[in-house]
Amino acid sequence: MSDLSADLTGNHPSVPTRFIAPDLGANRARQRRLSRRTFTGVSLAAIGSAGLVGTGVLPAAAANDWQHRDPFTLGIASGDPTSSGMVLWTRLAIDPHVLDGRGGMPSQPVTVHWELSTDKRFRAPLRRGTVIARPEEAHSVHVEVDGLPAGTEFFYRFRTGRHVSAVGRTLTTPASGDRRNLRMVQVSCSHWEGGWFTAYRRAAEDRPDLVFALGDYIYEGGPGNSAVRKHPHKLCTTLEDYRLRYATYKTDPDLQALHAAAPWIVTWDDHEIQDNWAGEYPKDGVPTDAWRARKLAAEQAYYENMPLRRSSAPGGGAIQLFRRYSWGDLATFHVLDTRQYRDLQACHDGGKTWWFTDCAAQADPARTILGDRQEQWLAEGMAQSSATWQLMAQSVFFAKRDNAAGPTTTLSSDGWDGYRADRDTMINMWAERGVRNPVVLTGDVHVHFANELKQDFWNPSSSTVGVELVTTSITSGGDGSDVVNGEEVVFAENPHIRYIRGRRGYVVSEYSTSELRADFKIIDQVTVPDAPVTVDRSYVVPAGEPALHEV
Repeated sequence: MSDLSADLTGNHPSVPTRFIAPDLGANRARQRRLSRRTFTGVSLAAIGSAGLVGTGVLPAAAANDWQHRDPFTLGIASGDPTSSGMVLWTRLAIDPHVLDGRGGMPSQPVTVHWELSTDKRFRAPLRRGTVIARPEEAHSVHVEVDGLPAGTEFFYRFRTGRHVSAVGRTLTTPASGDRRNLRMVQVSCSHWEGGWFTAYRRAAEDRPDLVFALGDYIYEGGPGNSAVRKHPHKLCTTLEDYRLRYATYKTDPDLQALHAAAPWIVTWDDHEIQDNWAGEYPKDGVPTDAWRARKLAAEQAYYENMPLRRSSAPGGGAIQLFRRYSWGDLATFHVLDTRQYRDLQACHDGGKTWWFTDCAAQADPARTILGDRQEQWLAEGMAQSSATWQLMAQSVFFAKRDNAAGPTTTLSSDGWDGYRADRDTMINMWAERGVRNPVVLTGDVHVHFANELKQDFWNPSSSTVGVELVTTSITSGGDGSDVVNGEEVVFAENPHIRYIRGRRGYVVSEYSTSELRADFKIIDQVTVPDAPVTVDRSYVVPAGEPALHEV
């Protein structure tokens, strides 16, 4: 979606959102509050004697200038948890703002020690090891830990030289047969220039088991006119540009807090590369060698900066992001990639006005948003799962959203409305294969929505077959508003859309064998730091009865 989010009529604002200048003194104080933890109750000498030796690369104790500065400025993270392990992530950078994207690190590999424990003070470490942070991967590390007990909470940290990272919390998911409850949050669209990432910190305070990040983790544009904070560099087109952009975002203390609070399961949308890209096509619909090089660079930087497994490392011009995880027998998570395999958007006119439009190509059965291989993988996985809940974590609006009053139809060609045959195939598959309790998790549109998914969206009396929970943005669009322009038409033309709110925030959802409860949380202002969060609306979906019931 574009940097200026569209209103519900499909019209883009004619002028950029205006922002309120922050209290810089308050912001500096807030930054100081995120002081990194040091080892508590554990001797560095004891760890050094535990057999964590180097491997012939640059020694952690080498007398280089960079060694005297904190390399954990970008925080830590974990992700892609299973019942026996997870990924632990960090990226070394002593100066995140160096324009070459290397974070001030040397051109040699660096040894990093990691530690995992069930005790946040690490009095009885469960696992220890070393990993090499290599310059060709921007000194990022992806530690895949396995062989752990299922359904267990852990704490982890990293060390290089005399520097120690913050402590993060992670977990293994419940084992097969376990149906314990799940508490998770979904987030999307964090634009640095849009405001403070307060929603990330508030989500961390909710202590979720999992975080689903549904795209637009960064925005690729150059500096704008924000009075809150600006992108420090130009439009991202090279590997160095994207590395620098991720480094900028990852210095944010609120983002670091949510990464440290729980494991993330991520997928991307468009701004990780370019606004509204589609498969092999850039926004203007004209692939070039420069575009292909840019896409490869962005894929590499995305992998380097996300807590992904090595199986997702880019290669051959692609990156593997659709994958499947589970929460015991309570929930199966089908993580989708709705960008990499799609056809060019319908009604395309060079990226100018096609965003909300109407054309016959939107219903063309030959067009796809998932691609054949991913669609088959999804259908087989959903049919084989016996979990109570089937969650599809993906990026773009799934339900029908007609934005025009009366007989005229105006749909978004960038969402599933622009790939209606794929959507129909999925919904029909749910019925044909007996898929239980499907829930679509969505981001992208900078507005909260709660949608009931119909067997036939053009028939108001059609049966409800699932629900869609759409999270608003973390900051994109600035403070937003309670009333979204055009929402009265959207409600009138789309009775399956039950709720709309245009403030910033996130969604907290809790799953049990009997019901799903979703709390849509909002923050009135992101243009000032540390704003409070409130629950704006809550819904319950009983298991076996796919309908939204307001609490």
